[in-house]
Amino acid sequence: MSSEDFTYADVGATRDEGFCPPGFHLMNVRTRLGEGEEVFRRASEAVLTWEMHRALGVGIDAGADRAAPGVDVTVTLAGMIKAPCRVVWTVEEPRRAGWAYGTLTGHPECGEESFVVARTGDGTVWLTVNAFSRGAKWYAKAGGPATRGFQHAYARRCGTVLRNLAMQGGAEA
Repeated sequence: MSSEDFTYADVGATRDEGFCPPGFHLMNVRTRLGEGEEVFRRASEAVLTWEMHRALGVGIDAGADRAAPGVDVTVTLAGMIKAPCRVVWTVEEPRRAGWAYGTLTGHPECGEESFVVARTGDGTVWLTVNAFSRGAKWYAKAGGPATRGFQHAYARRCGTVLRNLAMQGGAEA
């Protein structure tokens, strides 16, 4: 995977939730999903297999059934806006699972976004959507704060949808 293919320099930097390159906007949205191993397992699987994204109603065209470094993914919004990305890192640990993708040429934004499910010491399960971005296409640049508002709303919706998916099957909140 060549970093030359990406539209930004700091490929993989969303591993550090606080990092934001100069000229980019940082986003960090954390949503409580529930409690327990079953909630964590279901949420992790839904994130790693694109199920959360599909349940959001966005189009997902991925080069693999599961997130893995180097997998190309095109997200389609409203059937019109195509956003090509590539998975830059994944994590699958006993208490953390998720991945990040970076933007490729043609994406309306420039930057990186991660989706990580974590189970804390008290058993609470969280989704954190972390990103740094800036507009790449004219309409994303022109949108300014409205574009960032949409991104935050999308991240919050990821949490709501993932909570619903993780709670299916009778798991307790």
